[in-house]
Amino acid sequence: MTLTQLVLWRHGETDYNAAQRMQGQLDSQLTATGLRQARRAAPWLAELKPDVLVASDLSRAGDTAAVLAAEIGMPLRIDKRLRETHLGAWQGLTHAEVEALRPGGVQSWRENPQLAPPGGETRVEVAGRAAQVVAELDAAGHRSAVLCTHGGLIAGLTPLLLGLPMSGWTVFGGISNCHWTVLIRRSSGWRLFSYNTAAPV
Repeated sequence: MTLTQLVLWRHGETDYNAAQRMQGQLDSQLTATGLRQARRAAPWLAELKPDVLVASDLSRAGDTAAVLAAEIGMPLRIDKRLRETHLGAWQGLTHAEVEALRPGGVQSWRENPQLAPPGGETRVEVAGRAAQVVAELDAAGHRSAVLCTHGGLIAGLTPLLLGLPMSGWTVFGGISNCHWTVLIRRSSGWRLFSYNTAAPV
């Protein structure tokens, strides 16, 4: 065991977030607000002293992580396994539009990590591919990692690493833009140190 601290950082606000549209794996862009959020968060995350920084290959995560990379003078790695959940037919739609197409669908999907949107991924699948990244960082000898990624992935990976049964995954709510979660690993396994933490305004 080498990896003892893991920071899961959600990207800053995007144009889709501002319009309240479901992004999934569509490559939306940071807004000016999102970039300001990243700049505010970067000094606080730098204090956690990561020795590796990895981002999703979607530009909203890469652009957010690039701010921290510049802050700490560290190269940024990109890994497509850190992408957000593929939302299939729901990508690009508002919640209201999905509700009109499939009443109760979004709520059912949020409550069941084994349920996928039509043509999309389950939260279990997303957490599984992200866990591969964590395992590889551990095997490579890293001690503290920041993964700049997406809200849906964080909400799945966190309970998976904590060893919670799937019935308990929904206790974790959404992650706000540019907020982060910190997990610390002891001999007994991963523990939750903080969830949905933000830089002071």
